[in-house]
Amino acid sequence: MDGAAVPSQPYSPQAEINWDRLDKTKFYAIGAGLFTSVTVGLYPISVVKTRLQVTIRQGSNPSAISIFRNILKADGVSGLYRGFGTVVTGAVPGRIIFLTTLETTKIGALTITEKLNLPEPTQAAIANGVAGMISSLAAQSVFVPLDVVSQRLMVQGTAGAIKYRGGFDAARKIIKTDGIRGLYRGFGMSVLTYSPTSAVWWASYGSSQRVIWRSLGYSSKDNMQMPSQGQIILVQALGGFFAGAVASCVTTPLDTIKTRLQVLDTESKPSVKRTIKRLMDEDGWKGFYRGIGPRFFSMSAWGTSMILAYEYLKRICAKHEHD
Repeated sequence: MDGAAVPSQPYSPQAEINWDRLDKTKFYAIGAGLFTSVTVGLYPISVVKTRLQVTIRQGSNPSAISIFRNILKADGVSGLYRGFGTVVTGAVPGRIIFLTTLETTKIGALTITEKLNLPEPTQAAIANGVAGMISSLAAQSVFVPLDVVSQRLMVQGTAGAIKYRGGFDAARKIIKTDGIRGLYRGFGMSVLTYSPTSAVWWASYGSSQRVIWRSLGYSSKDNMQMPSQGQIILVQALGGFFAGAVASCVTTPLDTIKTRLQVLDTESKPSVKRTIKRLMDEDGWKGFYRGIGPRFFSMSAWGTSMILAYEYLKRICAKHEHD
């Protein structure tokens, strides 16, 4: 994000809000509430996407709309929030790890890329991409068990799905059947999915912002005109939308394999090879893009909402000169 942008760029007021200028206690406390609110709004899309990815095709091709209606018909609005409690409970420590690693890593990455003779958008893409990848790797120890448990709860009501009484019951049964490693089913695929996704997202966000600002005439270092608050918000929103769209298109096949690996074949030893073969047998190559619609919308909407919330969070948590 531009919170750690190159300080010499006059077009970015956010450039001054580096990690060392943030009130960390305030940052984590307010951030937990902000991101939980965003998750509440977008969680149903994740449930629909997960159902689409694990549904075994038997002649018909269910759509996102039909799955959404079926969930409402069978379970009401609560069905769209299966596994939400598990996600919210574990998301706070996961996000603390992610955001701390992201901001601290980005500072070092930007320092290195500044020394390279590369175009400004390329420098931003590399620095943000590296920071996003490393922060995702650091957070997977928390996020993978959350994924395994929440996704098992999300698919309840579908054919062959195991019944659970909640997140703790799901975790207990998974551990009883497969041990602790059962909570880390698909860990390798999660790393291969989320790390590239995070890298692509942050790289796309960092570079797109530079391009957008340049198109608005703020790229020249001798242009000391400061953009309005409305312009800043608009550019951040467009950057977040673009980043989410690019990341969803590039990494959906990996996400589909990961989700099925974590949810299906619960009574047999899962493997990536078997999951890929099953997808190919059911739906051919297009099976790897199951749920692309909800995932595209979710990541684009999440990207826009999350980045606006995050940049706002950094502004209100910035220490003043006299602090």
